[in-house]
Amino acid sequence: MSKQSGRGRVAGLPAWDRCAVMGVVNVTPDSFSDGGRWFDTTSAVKHGLALVEEGADLVDVGGESTRPGATRVDEDEELRRVVPVVRGLAAEGVTVSVDTMRASVAEQALAAGAALVNDVSGGLADPAMIPVVADTDAPFVVMHWRGFLEGGNVKGVYDDVVAEVVEELHARVEAVLAGGIAPDRIVVDPGLGFSKDAEHDLVLLAHLDRLLALGHPLLVAASRKRFLGRVLAGPEGAPPPARERDAATAAVSALAAHAGAWAVRVHEVRATADAVRVARAIEEAREARDAGNAPGADAAEGAR
Repeated sequence: MSKQSGRGRVAGLPAWDRCAVMGVVNVTPDSFSDGGRWFDTTSAVKHGLALVEEGADLVDVGGESTRPGATRVDEDEELRRVVPVVRGLAAEGVTVSVDTMRASVAEQALAAGAALVNDVSGGLADPAMIPVVADTDAPFVVMHWRGFLEGGNVKGVYDDVVAEVVEELHARVEAVLAGGIAPDRIVVDPGLGFSKDAEHDLVLLAHLDRLLALGHPLLVAASRKRFLGRVLAGPEGAPPPARERDAATAAVSALAAHAGAWAVRVHEVRATADAVRVARAIEEAREARDAGNAPGADAAEGAR
């Protein structure tokens, strides 16, 4: 099975011929990466449309920061931030994902035109989430999550991070399936940076095949995260600011696409859109060569 065929597709969403690019619209004042830049509805919709112009295949809209130490917003405020942006982007034909841990926000966003629910808690934060998603037949992202991060990075102790994340994700997927969400509508996400140190994130990225073995499309969300800052800083330096980590993000995107990820979630789209397309072109060249159809294959054969 090729990496491309192993990438899978998600029922209810377009079928892309390569790793998809999910652009991020944070309708928040306190995101670690770009908080406050797209806080009003008009700016957020314009930004989402700009991401599509730059190559995003779908746009993930969130109204609550999940950075370590962030304080949760109340339900009404999250609804006020998210639903008008989802409605505005969906009206323009954009495939929209809603990034929320609240069932009420997911339900209203889906009614406003969202096509996918991206819950960083995998349905653990709100017991009503799985029934809502199951009732609407929406695709659902199940992320590896060990709890809220108020006060810092919690529960980040692992004997074998790959084995434990795979085991915990498998258990969560089983719970989601038992709750009525169809298997072809489930996406898994290793939760880079959530209760994980830089070393954990890097090891997980080195073993994406173990996550793909869960049998569901894989979302990789590495954009601008702390582990990239640690890598770029080196052993003695200070990590660069989040917005100076986009080249490193594109590198991870290319590697994730090559490994077989279904989608990558990024803040700066253009470089990653180029990276995943190059990764796919290389896959196609390899597949053609393996099939004996690449330019020069006959000449090479005749030279033997």
